Amino acid sequence: MSTSPAARATQWTFLTNHARVLLHVARDPDVRLRDIANAIGITERAVQLIVADLEAAGYLTRARVGRRNRYTVDPTVALRHPAEADHPVGDLLDAFLRRESAPTAAGRQTSRS
Repeated sequence: MSTSPAARATQWTFLTNHARVLLHVARDPDVRLRDIANAIGITERAVQLIVADLEAAGYLTRARVGRRNRYTVDPTVALRHPAEADHPVGDLLDAFLRRESAPTAAGRQTSRS
């Protein structure tokens, strides 16, 4: 039994959970894994495994600050897939983080004569 194209269209997304976790860490280096899990809709354990993957691959480092962790993203590490390996992960992060920090159309001042 095959799945219809309409049903498949609601089952995939462009970003992986690894990309989503990395974006959350880049937005807030002091973020709790529990908060990432809630925002993404995956378990805290899944986030722990993803953070471990990202750390092992060199995309982020973890430092203990008191009772919490602080994460640092290395934007110079290349993307993993050979088709994108000539781009650093910072390019991906910039695309999302720059858009989030850009003023909205409603908030922009326009000059009229």
